[in-house]
Amino acid sequence: MEDVERLFDKAVGEIERMLNTKTIVGEPITFEGTTLIPLVSVGFGFGVGAGRGTEPEKCSGQGGGTGGGGGVKPVALIVIDADGVRVEPIKSGTASMLEKVAEIAAKAATPKRAQAPE
Repeated sequence: MEDVERLFDKAVGEIERMLNTKTIVGEPITFEGTTLIPLVSVGFGFGVGAGRGTEPEKCSGQGGGTGGGGGVKPVALIVIDADGVRVEPIKSGTASMLEKVAEIAAKAATPKRAQAPE
């Protein structure tokens, strides 16, 4: 049982180590006056189990195990530019994240036209 407790403590410790604000809010990317800050959704799950058999006719013994999984999914970009601050949602997946960055980069690179006087 002590082994299972040790495995559980190690799993929880690793999850705590990995989860921090930099996990959810990525490093800012700045180009041509526009700053992009990626936001992601993080999910984890794990389980721990142990058992002991003590019936003399069926042998005795003990066992335990632990398992887990996790995932990270891009969900939005915070865009900071001359027009202000806005959040641009991302449909799903890394490909959409790259598409959104490319779209915003193209807008930032396009010079704004001067408005005609009224």
